Amino acid sequence: METTRRRPQHSANGKRSEQKEQLAQWGRAWEVDWFSLISVISLLCFAPFIVFYFVMACDQYECSITQPVLDLYQGEATLLSIWARAPSFSWSAAKIYAIWVSFQVFLYMCFPDITHKFIPGYVGGVQEGARTPAGLINKYEINGLQCWLITHALWFANARYFHWFSPTIIFDNWIPLLWCANILGYAVSTFAFIKAYLFPTNAEDCKFTGNIFYNYMMGIEFNPRIGKWFDFKLFFNGRPGIVAWTLINLSYMAKQQELYGYITNSMILVNVLQAIYVLDFFWNEAWYLKTIDICHDHFGWYLGWGDCVWLPYLYTLQGLYLVYHPVQLSDAHALTVLLLGLVGYYIFRSTNHQKDLFRRTEGSCSIWGRKPTWIECTYRSADGGMHRSKLLTSGFWGVARHFNYTGDLMGSLAYCASCGFGHMLPYFYIVYMTILLVHRCVRDEHRCSSKYGKDWKRYTDAVPSRLIPGVF
Repeated sequence: METTRRRPQHSANGKRSEQKEQLAQWGRAWEVDWFSLISVISLLCFAPFIVFYFVMACDQYECSITQPVLDLYQGEATLLSIWARAPSFSWSAAKIYAIWVSFQVFLYMCFPDITHKFIPGYVGGVQEGARTPAGLINKYEINGLQCWLITHALWFANARYFHWFSPTIIFDNWIPLLWCANILGYAVSTFAFIKAYLFPTNAEDCKFTGNIFYNYMMGIEFNPRIGKWFDFKLFFNGRPGIVAWTLINLSYMAKQQELYGYITNSMILVNVLQAIYVLDFFWNEAWYLKTIDICHDHFGWYLGWGDCVWLPYLYTLQGLYLVYHPVQLSDAHALTVLLLGLVGYYIFRSTNHQKDLFRRTEGSCSIWGRKPTWIECTYRSADGGMHRSKLLTSGFWGVARHFNYTGDLMGSLAYCASCGFGHMLPYFYIVYMTILLVHRCVRDEHRCSSKYGKDWKRYTDAVPSRLIPGVF
């Protein structure tokens, strides 16, 4: 594995115990409280059924999320009858899924990025990640945009010329593919869990809480790898789930066309707005190496299963709903949704761009026409080295500490509003994203407070709001 390592440095008084006490609070928790443990066990037990429930509700109850409960309560259905009506595992779906994942592994490992050589402004190829808690700097092969382009070029070539498979193949096998995705999610999570004990990539970046459930869910290894370049975190965060996101929506669109003979403006909106988000992710994949998923989260079930199952199945509920309910929005409604999505994306991207520009230039830049201001911070990594960091307090980062999340939530609301107001199911996404991002705010700030100490207090005094100025 390509890494850069900093030599260990002892503190001035030579006492490693004080350093260890300070370091124990940077990154994922070392110890687990009862609330966290109950939350972890609950998610491990119920998250797979939540995914099944939403997909089943569309398949059997026309996307009503209350009717299954009413049928169970009134005795018109049982859990076994609902389960019996759901499509089961099939070897044809397993073949489709195995080909899909293998193809993405092939593109990820065997096609070094060349798009950065001819697409102006795109940053691809070998890039460095952020410093890990142990002081390592990993290198990554950034080729997500290239993989997305190749995959979608083949998809459209098949639909137009080759006709190897129907464009509705994903929708037609949606529940059988769910079982395959679960198998992969649990397999990779279990493998990463065992690997952390037997042959970790970087033992210094492993964290053991002493609780098997928390270790399994939140992960032990920080950057598990096989060989030099196959990084579990980068691959499963970006591929196969996010590359599939736009293909899933295209399959929904094709199914709507097949069933009704037309495509609604709501389906077009969902495809366009979510495609913007996906393309933004891959265009800025190098920047993504500096985000919380890569910089702080360890790789466990939370990322492994979540990226294989939760993301592709629940992030695409809007398109799935529109297959069963082909909502045609009024021009005013469609325009409002489009503007909400575009403004949300502008805030999300501009906020992240300001931070990236500030980092790359080390503050020697202009934000909103002015020289940026910041809070100077210091922190210590596990190798004993002291490091400096700057927390930006200008531009959108002076409005709120996580204003990029505010833009993200506006975009999420736009996806849901594209479906009209006939059912609750499409709005699960905005509820989930609100919970996720608010929790991430709190989690990230607790981590930063432990990492930066009194410097973090100076920062929060300078920028008092988290998401919405004057509100939260």
